[in-house]
Amino acid sequence: MMKLKKLLKEVSDYQIKGSKEISITGISANSKLVAPGNLFIAKKGKTHDGGQYIPEAIEAGACAILTDLFDPSLKQAVQIIHPRIAEIEGTLAAEFYQHPSDELLMVGITGTNGKTTTSFIIKNLLDEFRGPCGLIGTIEYIVGTHRYQACRTTPEVTMNHKMLREMRANGCRSAVMEVTSHALDQGRVDKIDFDVAVFSNLTLDHLDYHQTMESYCEAKNKLFSQLGKYTRKKSSPKYAVINQDSPWSECVLKNCSAIQLSYGLNPMADLYASDIQLGRQGTHANVTYRGQTIKAFWPFAGRFNVYNCLASMGVLLTQGISLEAIIQKMANLPSVKGRLEPVQNELGLKIYVDFAHSDDALANVLETLKEIKKGRVITVFGCGGDRDKTKRPKMAEVSEKYSDLSIVTSDNPRSEDPQKICQEIIQGFKQKDSYLVEVDRRQAIQKAIEIAQPEDMILIAGKGHEAYQIFAHKTIEFDDAKVAADICSQLAHQSHSCI
Repeated sequence: MMKLKKLLKEVSDYQIKGSKEISITGISANSKLVAPGNLFIAKKGKTHDGGQYIPEAIEAGACAILTDLFDPSLKQAVQIIHPRIAEIEGTLAAEFYQHPSDELLMVGITGTNGKTTTSFIIKNLLDEFRGPCGLIGTIEYIVGTHRYQACRTTPEVTMNHKMLREMRANGCRSAVMEVTSHALDQGRVDKIDFDVAVFSNLTLDHLDYHQTMESYCEAKNKLFSQLGKYTRKKSSPKYAVINQDSPWSECVLKNCSAIQLSYGLNPMADLYASDIQLGRQGTHANVTYRGQTIKAFWPFAGRFNVYNCLASMGVLLTQGISLEAIIQKMANLPSVKGRLEPVQNELGLKIYVDFAHSDDALANVLETLKEIKKGRVITVFGCGGDRDKTKRPKMAEVSEKYSDLSIVTSDNPRSEDPQKICQEIIQGFKQKDSYLVEVDRRQAIQKAIEIAQPEDMILIAGKGHEAYQIFAHKTIEFDDAKVAADICSQLAHQSHSCI
């Protein structure tokens, strides 16, 4: 609980109608989450105006409203009027939750691909070396011993500060966040004092939102140009851990004053991997840092995971942990759900589920499978509705290049017609016999399983860890790994009953 006058002490250019002496019990920009005594932030979004939810917030018990337009008829709550609500939301959240990022080692990861795997690796390593580490990301939010299914990769700014405070209250000493370009553009990490920022890569995605790759990169740059901007930590150096092999690394580092640590496969990087040996169970490589080379193993398949592991090592190195100690822990890391996740099944087939939903991510995963395959690679994939349409034919091109057979299906169609999305995807195929279309995702997975021979590999791409499928008027339960395992079980039992 906090007096309104204290909450507003860092805010200027506002008017207030009512008393500053009232006590605020919480902050919310979602009227459905408002509790008695809360401050409701009535900000405008891309599709909704928070002002229309003020009556609902007041009915739920809001005692104060942050708005850009004074309403003389509103007598039930104090009104704070500010012309730029989104700009001060982070300031209010940080003040109410007493600047929790000041008390944590904060690691932020941005990039098109690799954020989730990298965040889990860093979280597990920090658990080992520094004690409990919280996580905010695509799959889940981990707050101490509590785990919550994620509603979005990077939540709203108020929720972020609240979770960071809860992490500290639950004994966390560090926190790792996946930071999306949308979140950076919309101020969802405002006033969070990051100590280490990681850049993984930048490839074609989200152009429905950013329009150009340059604009997309500028959004990512905010994480790095703002390092140290909010800091209240004494003698706390800031670090930028950068993928030197990305052509966008220079753009991402524009106006960044932090200490830089580069990683990649090029020996010019501060931290690099060589003599890489890829296998089904993981990867062996020599890792070099500051003239020291150590043989390493990590239980993640694929060349793209070499980058994820190097990025994670880079973060730990900035904290003074030795390369030898880091590599020792890398060998026993757990797998990450929905990231080249093997599906245990009664038919003994080699089935993998992966979140790859861009052409670059799909290429990375399929290149990995192609390098270790003995039979064919069968790929089941679709594209999300209400998302960047330019990547749809590109996904087909990639799947055709690396797969022996592609089965095009629905992903999360949202408000779009699933059949139409599939038709837009198949424009990218050159050979008609290289693909099939099965709009129903379950039927598409079953078709792949029925076609597969024992030495073949099946990749079910696009949804990864997601346990649902979003249509225009409904959302259904749908977990690719569970669906695939269930189909295999049914087919196995049918086979036994026919003997």
